[in-house]
Amino acid sequence: MNEFEKYLKDENVSSNTAETYLIAVRQYHKWYLESFGEEFTKLYRQNVLEFISYLKNVRNLKYESINVKIAALVIYNSFLSSVDPEQDRVVDKHDYLSVQTQFASPSTATEKDVDEFRQRVLVGNGVRDHAIATLICYTGLRISETVNLKLTDIFFDSREIKVVGKGDKFRTVYFNDKVAAALREYLKVRVGDGEYLFTTRQSEKISRQQVNRIFNKYSKDITPHVLRHFYCTNALEKGYSYHEVANQAGHSNINTTLRYTNPTAQKMRDKANKL
Repeated sequence: MNEFEKYLKDENVSSNTAETYLIAVRQYHKWYLESFGEEFTKLYRQNVLEFISYLKNVRNLKYESINVKIAALVIYNSFLSSVDPEQDRVVDKHDYLSVQTQFASPSTATEKDVDEFRQRVLVGNGVRDHAIATLICYTGLRISETVNLKLTDIFFDSREIKVVGKGDKFRTVYFNDKVAAALREYLKVRVGDGEYLFTTRQSEKISRQQVNRIFNKYSKDITPHVLRHFYCTNALEKGYSYHEVANQAGHSNINTTLRYTNPTAQKMRDKANKL
């Protein structure tokens, strides 16, 4: 596994994706041991197909989650083939499960929900955490991108943020007055003199786990990822083009952005009542 981790780094796989893949492969190893009573030594296609069946029918995982584990096994297969000439290529992208996208917006939070959430965070936890929530809500940044922001990435005059996204790709994200005000108020009380924007009293950078705990404290439904979904849906409804949202959110595939054009379930019910 140590060699596989090094292989992922050499392949320029992002740290978050690499960790996801490592967890998935360890799960495969555990399943293999429990199923066959011996340690894993080689990938066999029959075993991979049985593992996929186990995830579907025993674990009842969503197809999206299963596809992540298949993706991990695809690259793990490539790694094993590179170090062991007897390891065949037994799994590839053709094994991904077909996912039918639900005809509804992925954003489950309304603008009222989001505003009420941000206010609860402001009153309960203060200006730093309010700034984090407001930033994600109105820029669509990923949680990893948010915690890795540096002071030098923020440009108030031009209302721009320089973001390093997935695959170490750079993009420029524009922010509005609400974000500017929230960040300025936070900077007045920011602790420490490190390079990262969001700090704690104990470290120079807040962790994604801390951010998740803050969100969980004030809502059981709104997460950083939900706020990112809200941004994409809200931006399209306010007049952004598909390509503008894809650029701002850092979507590598425009089809990801197109998902947010689907109407909400409530809008579909309202239309149905007019028939």
